Amino acid sequence: MTRTVWLKADDTVGEWETRKKRITAAIEAGVDWVLVDESDVGRVRELGDINVAAFRSDADMVDEAESETAVADAYFVGKDGEGDGTVDLPSDFSGSADLTTLRHSDNRAQGAYVRIFDQEYEAFAEAAAHDADYTIVIGEDWTIIPLENLIARIGEETDLLAGVTTADEAQTAFETLELGADGVLLDTDNPDEIRETVEVRDAAERETLDLQYGEVLEVERTGMADRVCIDTGSLMDHDEGMLIGSMSRGLFFVHAETAKSPYVASRPFRVNAGAVHAYIRTPDGGTKYLAELKSGDEVQVVDTAGNTREAIVGRVKIEKRPMFRVELDVDGDRIETLLQNAETIKVSTSEGRKAVTDLEAGDEMLLYYEDVARHFGEAVEESIIEK
Repeated sequence: MTRTVWLKADDTVGEWETRKKRITAAIEAGVDWVLVDESDVGRVRELGDINVAAFRSDADMVDEAESETAVADAYFVGKDGEGDGTVDLPSDFSGSADLTTLRHSDNRAQGAYVRIFDQEYEAFAEAAAHDADYTIVIGEDWTIIPLENLIARIGEETDLLAGVTTADEAQTAFETLELGADGVLLDTDNPDEIRETVEVRDAAERETLDLQYGEVLEVERTGMADRVCIDTGSLMDHDEGMLIGSMSRGLFFVHAETAKSPYVASRPFRVNAGAVHAYIRTPDGGTKYLAELKSGDEVQVVDTAGNTREAIVGRVKIEKRPMFRVELDVDGDRIETLLQNAETIKVSTSEGRKAVTDLEAGDEMLLYYEDVARHFGEAVEESIIEK
């Protein structure tokens, strides 16, 4: 599931300058969508690149191309109607203006906005969700129970978005019933709260890997090879690095160059990753060859506890360097890779951080091991021999 963060910025949150500050903070923080009134779509487009959803100002409007206003990426109904309680719910939900607009063949609206006052409104939200691509539910006097009910009943029929006001509430929404909401609609003016909510979204997407130690069997000098340095657009911590290996089933933990030495300054944005043929693990759980990496690609950063995050490649440097072949044993399986013969390349061992030039047979080295083969970076169940 891909989680999303939406920010509420319609006229109920204040004048345009207040809304503008919210939207600017959202763009800078990496929010996925902003929800505004239809009349503000053009002004949002001028502020930056972000998905824009808009409340329909005229439920009978059919052709956006004929409108003088800018076109939103998605339209919502429910504000100033049945969805927010401005108009009483009809006894027959199928006859409501909201659902008629959603069900219309010209796709004049893709989303429903519903404030949950009681069980009647919960049922109304469920009915709307069957026709809406996106369903926003705002809990009023009660929040968790309606969200649990809707998550359980709606399934994959809609993207369910829960209204929240803090990052803590967003985390609860993402964790409810273990499945969680598909997204949250955040209602706050606080830029820190906006950033923290985006961090909660990112954390919910990340996996934690079960790293283990393998015994070093051999560290052998080899000849020259084309070595790849990965320079990211992010600074890495002292316990972070990347997973690299000649064999996809066993990827070695290689530290970022965060340590200072008498000869070279630290470069905490860099991982000296190995030879061009080697694999690197990516945030989607796949792999890429180091030779394939280019500026703008995403790579997975992992720490020694197995916590992961994503980083953007800023630059890839390929140079000829002398190499070591490092071979490990993992429960009888032999895994190997090529790493540059240099004191600045550090790996994680059971005794702590260690330069590859100091590795010896018998050391225990950290790696990620999974007994699968890879085809174009995807895990497959087939027999492949790698030597």
